[in-house]
Amino acid sequence: MQPKVEIKGLRDGLLVTLSQGEWPELYAALLEHIRQKPEFFSGARLAVDVGSLPLHVAELSRLRDALSERQMNLWAVVSSSPLTEQTARALGLATRLSKPTARPEPEARRPETTTSSEGEQALLLRRTLRSGYKVEYPGHIIVIGDVNPGAELVASGDVVIWGHLRGVVHAGAEGKEDAIVCALDLSPTQLRIAGRIAIPPKRRGKPQPEVARLRDGTVVAEGWNPGSK
Repeated sequence: MQPKVEIKGLRDGLLVTLSQGEWPELYAALLEHIRQKPEFFSGARLAVDVGSLPLHVAELSRLRDALSERQMNLWAVVSSSPLTEQTARALGLATRLSKPTARPEPEARRPETTTSSEGEQALLLRRTLRSGYKVEYPGHIIVIGDVNPGAELVASGDVVIWGHLRGVVHAGAEGKEDAIVCALDLSPTQLRIAGRIAIPPKRRGKPQPEVARLRDGTVVAEGWNPGSK
């Protein structure tokens, strides 16, 4: 079984989580991920979660150098292995990730007609997400491309897809019930907004842009008018 690589957007870079397995296979899987998406990773700051794998200086040095050759900066290695933590510190790498500071709740609710999202964080992905990709982000996610079956998006805010949505998507993952999911072709395997889950019926007729949102506690889809939310 091919090792799984999960990518999560952080405020200060990307967190790459590797599945369990042997280090040579995981190392090769990560570099193959990068090879397939060079524009996405170019210039990125990476934190890599290697689980409980015990890694030595030679192994982490090789990873750091390989990422540097591909215009990336390895700044942190997260592991439950004391040996790996010690190795990472010896190389000047961080071993802990800082949690994002929670935004204070506004004193008053914004009017229902307000559509501005100024100041909110968004992750832009210019690519097709294939099976096995999982992207999580503490904000909005925008995809210019398709989301294929087997791919998964998790956002605390909205999810906007300029393409076909056929994978799994969860908007408003932290309980934001006014989050929306938009796509030029809304045909997900599973769609979730806040705590509500919907499995849309098979499409009939020609695909059209649609937006899914919660209405009276139920996920509903309707025509997508980009001029309004």
